[in-house]
Amino acid sequence: MLDRNNTALVLVDIQGNLAGLMHDKHNLYCNVQKLIRSLKVLNIPIIWLEQNPEGIGPTVPVIANLLEGQSPISKMTFSAYTNKEFKQALTASKCKQILVAGIESHVCVYQTVMDLHQAGFEVEVISDAVSSRTQSNKQLALLKMQSQGVQLTSTEMALFELLGTSEGQDFKEIIKIIK
Repeated sequence: MLDRNNTALVLVDIQGNLAGLMHDKHNLYCNVQKLIRSLKVLNIPIIWLEQNPEGIGPTVPVIANLLEGQSPISKMTFSAYTNKEFKQALTASKCKQILVAGIESHVCVYQTVMDLHQAGFEVEVISDAVSSRTQSNKQLALLKMQSQGVQLTSTEMALFELLGTSEGQDFKEIIKIIK
C-alpha cells in the first residue's frame, strides 16, 4: 500500500511537440493534471523532469502551469536515475515509494523505472498517466516492467490508496478534482 508520507511522483518528460504525438494524449494530459492537483493537496513531492529541453522543448503548458514555483530537472540520459540532480531530489524527498507518470513509456519512463526498481525503490507506474507514440510500445513497456516486478496502478487507484479514507478535507478536495 502507498503511504502518503513515503511517496513521491516522478513526472517524466511531457514536453514539446513530442507530447502532442502521444497515443491518447487527451487522457494522458487529463490524468497527469488530476495527479498533480491531487498530490499538491496531499503535500506529496513531485520531481519534474525534462529530456533535452533545448532540443525537444519545454513541458507542455497545461502541465507546466500546474507546477508553478518548481523548476524541472534537465537531463540528457533516458534514465533519470543516472542524473546527479535527480538523485539529489530523490534523496531530499526521503521517499521510498515512487509513482511514475510521463512519456515515453518504452524509453525514458521504462529506463528510469527499471533503474529505480533495481536501486531498491518501490516503484508503481501509473498506467493511465504514461504513454508512447504507439499503443503497442506503451503496452510492451508496461508488460516488460511488470514482468520485472514493477507494480502498475491507475490515477484513481493511487489517489484513493494515498487517501485511505473518505473522511476529511483532503478527500473532499480530491473528489472534486477527479470528477
